[in-house]
Amino acid sequence: MAETSLATETVRKQTGKPRCFVVMGFGMKTDFATGRKLDLDKSYRLLIKPAVEDAGLECVRADEIRHSGVIDVPMYHELLASDFVVADLSTANANALYELGIRHALRPRTTVVISESKLPYPFDLNHISITSYTHLGDAIDYDEVIRFRKVLGDTLRAVRASKEADSPVYTYLKNLLPPSEDPAKALGEPEHSGGAAKTAAASSKPAAESPTLAVLIQEGEKAIANDQFTSAKTFFATALNTLSVDGTKDGAIRHDPYLIQRLVLATYKAKQPNHVEALNDAKKLLEALDPHDSNDPETVGLAGAIEKRLFEEGQGLEHLKAAIWFYARGYYLRNDWYNAINFAYLLNVRADTALDKTDSERIADLVWANRIRSEVIELCARDLAEISEREARLVGGTEKLESELKSRDREQKFWCLATTAEANFGLGDFVSYDHAHVDAVAASHATWMVESMDTQIGRLKTLLMRHGHLLNPPWRAH
Repeated sequence: MAETSLATETVRKQTGKPRCFVVMGFGMKTDFATGRKLDLDKSYRLLIKPAVEDAGLECVRADEIRHSGVIDVPMYHELLASDFVVADLSTANANALYELGIRHALRPRTTVVISESKLPYPFDLNHISITSYTHLGDAIDYDEVIRFRKVLGDTLRAVRASKEADSPVYTYLKNLLPPSEDPAKALGEPEHSGGAAKTAAASSKPAAESPTLAVLIQEGEKAIANDQFTSAKTFFATALNTLSVDGTKDGAIRHDPYLIQRLVLATYKAKQPNHVEALNDAKKLLEALDPHDSNDPETVGLAGAIEKRLFEEGQGLEHLKAAIWFYARGYYLRNDWYNAINFAYLLNVRADTALDKTDSERIADLVWANRIRSEVIELCARDLAEISEREARLVGGTEKLESELKSRDREQKFWCLATTAEANFGLGDFVSYDHAHVDAVAASHATWMVESMDTQIGRLKTLLMRHGHLLNPPWRAH
């Protein structure tokens, strides 16, 4: 039975290993059941790919495949022809669920289903074994990396040795025969063209000249990390076009929210041709994700950031009102300190504008802002405790693995401490502010991070110097 496409068979011959195709989302995805953001690239890079390769298999995800034309074509080939498929259903990703269904219809066995542990068990999958791992959102615990790599590797080796069907389609429809594929026509070769070898030669050149989606995303993220936002904008725009159904802008926008979110961020940070036009361009791009009705905290937070900056650029009070609405919505959706501290700050800003017409309205906003700051301090304390626990457990790993796991926590630790400092400053607790500020400076790894923290606190100080006397007790600078 011929179950291999030309592309997959070529890879197998080159590597001498069976091929495992990984079905999952990529980048940061929102788990709408819990409101958390999950870094699925970390799941792939730290948990899945090492385990698959340790099991003696060639590992590939859709964004790593070189191709010309529509990405769906090689994806369908992989679902039919790959020797193994690992399907990660984390965040109840609709594409992953769909692709798992296709795989179960095409192949009777060698499909492994995994998910992070908080996935609500889909009713229609309650007869399918789902191997779970624990994802912390932005990070994955070192102990969990070691544990799950072993679990997944053992599962793949067991599946490889078994002859039992793991597809419910073939389990319940006993006499069903799986389809096969003609390698000569696998990649769209015309019948008169001379066969599979010519297909490979014809299709390899344009694909080889184009970077994979994974490379585009990696370069885009690297550019953002280095404040090279114009370059990042180009990388993420190209990545969206790579996913386009038909090569048009509309086709691209229908695809992955993560790529749209990163393009939006890079667009307004690039400030090209000027800050206001860049913000309006970013706002237009974000409309594809319907931020007013979205339950994705990342989308809502981006909308808040754009509106906040438009107000600061003198574009009108309506942008301040919109920014407050978006940050409040993001905070109540996610219960996170990022949206909360911006929400609190903008309430102080509103008290300094014509939107608050009386001292009573100003007092209401000042009190509301400080209540949110008290909640922010609790949220940051929780996250800092979790980071400290993870750091304490990170012993005995390889240098590369330790560096990978520590890098995100280092940045999160700084911003958590900076946010704690700002919250305490707004509350007038200057002893706690001084402690948090010193710790934040010690945790920073770039001058701009400290400058950003101090600039924000300086703006807050100006606002409180004007209206802090309305609080009881009055806010007074130390």
